[in-house]
Amino acid sequence: MNQAHLHMVLNHFPIIGLMFGIGVLIYGIIKKHTILVNTAYVIFIICMIMGKATMMTGEGAEEITEELGISHDLIHEHEEMAETFMKLLYVLGILSVAGLVVNTKKHAKAFILSLIILILAISTSILSIKVGNSGGEIRHTEIRENITNSNTSESNLEEESTNDDH
Repeated sequence: MNQAHLHMVLNHFPIIGLMFGIGVLIYGIIKKHTILVNTAYVIFIICMIMGKATMMTGEGAEEITEELGISHDLIHEHEEMAETFMKLLYVLGILSVAGLVVNTKKHAKAFILSLIILILAISTSILSIKVGNSGGEIRHTEIRENITNSNTSESNLEEESTNDDH
């Protein structure tokens, strides 16, 4: 398994984990179950760790991908988004640690902190989707917005010329 493969395996954890954690956090807040809120915080902390692991494999993945002739601009755009995403994920992870401490001490501000963490988690999750999509665009040309499908155009022209002959 090379760095590019490892990068592709790891990058799904923070994206999916954030969504799962948001669901658990919302349910925990609504039902007023501290254990569920704490579970969401642990999920966010794990997402932060997995995000860091993903970033650590990014440079190796970049080198391998550039050797395949992939545009450096696409890779750079993905890298810039990922760095911003990680900054938010670090803040989310640190606030989640603080949330665990506040919940353990049954502090009066625990509810407010859980709402702040929820808003940050949703924002971070939205950015994670954009980062994941920009990473997917590097090798999956079919998901890029600004593509022209020359193969389809060529096959349509051939089909039209065949139909004109008959």
